[in-house]
Amino acid sequence: MRILVQRVKEARVHINGKVIGSINKGILALLGIHKADTIEQIQWGVKKLLSLRLFNDHQEKMNLSIRDIQGELLVVSQFTLYGNCQNGRRPDFMESAPSSLALPLYAHFVETLRREIAVVQTGEFGANMQVELVNDGPVTLMIEK
Repeated sequence: MRILVQRVKEARVHINGKVIGSINKGILALLGIHKADTIEQIQWGVKKLLSLRLFNDHQEKMNLSIRDIQGELLVVSQFTLYGNCQNGRRPDFMESAPSSLALPLYAHFVETLRREIAVVQTGEFGANMQVELVNDGPVTLMIEK
């Protein structure tokens, strides 16, 4: 599992010109599922995402988690995080999980977050989406398990 985490002031995901998910201050999480991932990796990823101290405290130090600031989450499925660009000019996606495995793990990830955070928005699994964001900092990190 790979999660590209971006601290944002706001973010939106569009499909065919229609906004389907939108957040204010919080995290945009692009989630890639590996072909060998299990529920255990997903649970680890949720815990890590919720506990990362990405937000500034009153001394401008990154000491606060998304829970601490009551921030919002936008989760977007992103199989291309497992794109391999080492050979040739076209990436291969051999390490990405097939939809039959990725969709239930993605759904579990989102539902687990929804039990912990008041606002969790999503894109649409497998859809062609346009993601718009205002990266805050910028702060962008990769979580991998």
